[in-house]
Amino acid sequence: MKFGVVIFPGSNCDHDVLEACRIATGVEAVPLWHKEHDLKGADFIVIPGGFSYGDYLRCGAIARFSPVMRAVVEFARQGGPVLGIFHGFQILCEAGLLPGALVRNKNLKFLCQQVYLRTDSARGPILSGLKPGEILKMPIAHGDGNFICDDAQLKRLQDNQQIAFRYATRDGALTDEANPNGSRDAIAGILNEGGNVLGLMPHPDRAVDAALGSADGLKLFIAAARMAVAA
Repeated sequence: MKFGVVIFPGSNCDHDVLEACRIATGVEAVPLWHKEHDLKGADFIVIPGGFSYGDYLRCGAIARFSPVMRAVVEFARQGGPVLGIFHGFQILCEAGLLPGALVRNKNLKFLCQQVYLRTDSARGPILSGLKPGEILKMPIAHGDGNFICDDAQLKRLQDNQQIAFRYATRDGALTDEANPNGSRDAIAGILNEGGNVLGLMPHPDRAVDAALGSADGLKLFIAAARMAVAA
């Protein structure tokens, strides 16, 4: 089993993700430079956070045209598991692998804080280690994390159980105060229709040790490794 971590000019969480994969699973994790045309035999792809190409035009708008993303899109369309964290979520939306878009936070400020997430769907292999209703604690660090979509898209996400995580209180309640960036329906993470592509704004890679404030992020990486081995 092998993780592949995509790196663009401007990525700044790639080493965090590489280390999180290794800590959580003890398996190989390799970097994939944006000019790569193949995925080096990786069984699970992670697109980390950062500001690819300086976030010119829009967040992720240029990265989605990188050679490596052609391979990632094909991998995902064949059912391969892909996780996009923070900027990775933005890139997945730009690449058409996930619906909706991420825009400026409602207060127009960059936010760096701990948040609570309510697991709303354990559908698909990436979330196999979680249970609906489970509360996770992770940090956010973004200025463009406000998830938007039209009414039809939101209904499809709800009907197909594609809403993976919502911002919530420690007790799992959905409140305006618990939704830091104003995301529609308090959405913090979503799945594609097949359940093999997950994008989320909070950082599981920065929640892998209690000394960091939480080790809840390990659950995603451990589930990913188990899923890939089982496949």
